[in-house]
Amino acid sequence: MKDSDIHPWLIPAIQGEEEAFREVYKLTVDHVYRTSYYLMKNKNEVGDLVSEVYVELIRSLPGYDFNKPFRSWLNGLVIRQVKGWNRKLWRRLRLLGRNRLIPEVEPSKRPDEMAIEAEQKHDILRLVNALSAKLREVIVLRYYQDCSFEEISETLQIPLGTAKSRHHEALRKLRLASELVFEEGGLYDVD
Repeated sequence: MKDSDIHPWLIPAIQGEEEAFREVYKLTVDHVYRTSYYLMKNKNEVGDLVSEVYVELIRSLPGYDFNKPFRSWLNGLVIRQVKGWNRKLWRRLRLLGRNRLIPEVEPSKRPDEMAIEAEQKHDILRLVNALSAKLREVIVLRYYQDCSFEEISETLQIPLGTAKSRHHEALRKLRLASELVFEEGGLYDVD
């Protein structure tokens, strides 16, 4: 997702043009779904959360700063929605009315299928999901969304050093968890 691809659609989407919003949706849905999938513990709720993200995108888009990268802004939006979802379960009741706002466009290939194909090691995701939310956010942004530490720092609104230390701590915990898994007989073969 490049800014040059999405920026031409943002102003018409802000002005309420449905076709422009459909294009923004098509260009971002795989990214949003994949990021949400990695951050949510309950995978059955990912679709509902993605709807929440797009409702918030509609509300927040007029405040987007075109001088900043769209992907970082969108990642921040997704992370805030995941945090809010995890804090307030009652939001599920409001989804029924909000789902009518979202155009029904299915991604060409389900992101969870793409993730399984790309990783071919589903157990890695299980280890990542075992991390605390703060550590999981850094790992997802760094390795699944290819964000730099500066982008992670900006997205999570934390100092650069904190982003790096969370990354280091997450890797340490993942290494420890994977060693324990291997001692118990291993979940997958190492290439």
